[in-house]
Amino acid sequence: MRIITTGFLAITLAAAEHTHETRLKDLVEIEGVRDNQLLGYGLVVGLKGSGDKQQTIFSTQSLTNLLSRMGVTVSPTAIQVKNTAAVLVTANLPAFGQPGIRIDVAVSSIGDASNLQGGVLVLTPLKGADGQVYAVGQGSVVTGGFVAGKGGTSQIVAHPTSGRIPNGAIVEKAPPSVTPGVKIHLQLRQSDFTTAARIAAAINLKFGDKDSKVAQADNPGLVTVLTPAAYTARPVEFIADIESVTVEADRPAKIIINERTGTIVMGGEVRISPVSILHGELTVAIQTIREVSQPGPRSQGKTEVVPEVKVKAKEEKARDIILQKGASVEELVRALVGIGSTPRDIIAILESLRSAGAIEAELEVI
Repeated sequence: MRIITTGFLAITLAAAEHTHETRLKDLVEIEGVRDNQLLGYGLVVGLKGSGDKQQTIFSTQSLTNLLSRMGVTVSPTAIQVKNTAAVLVTANLPAFGQPGIRIDVAVSSIGDASNLQGGVLVLTPLKGADGQVYAVGQGSVVTGGFVAGKGGTSQIVAHPTSGRIPNGAIVEKAPPSVTPGVKIHLQLRQSDFTTAARIAAAINLKFGDKDSKVAQADNPGLVTVLTPAAYTARPVEFIADIESVTVEADRPAKIIINERTGTIVMGGEVRISPVSILHGELTVAIQTIREVSQPGPRSQGKTEVVPEVKVKAKEEKARDIILQKGASVEELVRALVGIGSTPRDIIAILESLRSAGAIEAELEVI
């Protein structure tokens, strides 16, 4: 069950009576099977005067170095780089990425270029944390924004100084990855003692027997699995079978509140102790009206501005609800909405209930 309250709209998503089980593929990661981040420095050329300015020294140096490798010798002070921009290129290389496959790259300006729209990234080597080249990027940059107009009448949408190149890099070298062996370590995406124990029990139920267990929960974030003899020569198939095992993940009772947007997210595991809630509102409005006092004809009086202050106070009747033992968040929100509470009211009530110890959940304000 999930309850989401945002703005003046309350949405209740109720789970079915049966338990919801999740595949291990969605709960765990295989140790050693991970993405690898790549980084490179390159040049984007072909810009329409929106590149780096002359004072960006590294752009001119990079351009002259590029030209020198092509047999063209030119002084850095003799060229302009307004159609060229120095950029950092980043990419994620997936585990077991084989040479020849293509990956997306992100391009971001590091100089004072104002727009990368229409630019082309020149051949750029992408290196890993070990300093070795694993991919090479090149291609047309697709920006998520644009710049229109000039001077004070210009309009900038999104961020035209960064963009992406779909399939813009070719993998040249496979990344270092751990090949599954006799022991396989499953890393939980969200560490939890109960979930780790359930994962080990589910794997033992499917692959183990009465005399031996193949899985053991080492800690809340790690489960060790021994490859059965029948799968010794087929580790990939064994991992595929493990990923298809389903368990019921345990979720902590938690309430997330965003006071800036008036959003409340509550899990169905939240329970409320017997409590009575009274909520009212006092509104005080103070209004100042300035009136002009005009003296009569031929009198000695002067025209003056006289302020008139009006004070209005309005107090609504207290609205009350009573919740029995074991009440759920669905019942709480329905009751609060039923008495006309706004999201701001619900946030204040939840904070008060937590302070009173009536909510058995963690309250997090973001």
